[in-house]
Amino acid sequence: MTGSLAGPGGGRYRFRDTWVLPASPKAVFDAVVDLAAYPLWWRDVRSVSQVDEDTAELVCRSRLPYALTVRMHRDRQDEHEGRVRVLLSGDLEGMLAGSLTPVDNGTRLEITQEVEARKPLLRKLDRVARPIFRINHALMMRRGQHGLQGYLGAGSG
Repeated sequence: MTGSLAGPGGGRYRFRDTWVLPASPKAVFDAVVDLAAYPLWWRDVRSVSQVDEDTAELVCRSRLPYALTVRMHRDRQDEHEGRVRVLLSGDLEGMLAGSLTPVDNGTRLEITQEVEARKPLLRKLDRVARPIFRINHALMMRRGQHGLQGYLGAGSG
């Protein structure tokens, strides 16, 4: 996994992560678009509620003492091209996109997030806590990658 964080402050963040997973692009794509299953493999995703056919609400909580509630609305989902994009609203607003490409014995999943923190606590602490938020994001993404690896491995047997 690689990750980076950039942004002008004011609660705006840009993250880019790369996961290499030992599964086919179809298996990874199917897992990534199945939001209801996220709590099965990503322990930071505490719950998922379906709002409508294209929208789900996720409650996420990592090691920091707050939860984020985010609605994800499907904006693009193309298995053939290996691309998915959701629009985010709630405690984080912006977008999250994934791009899948086959690699030797697996799939590379490139994840891009451009968000603005809307939760008042995050906005208030942004200036002093930005490095902590960056570390928290990296750890959460690492747990997600490891969880998805295990989930895909369990599904292939």
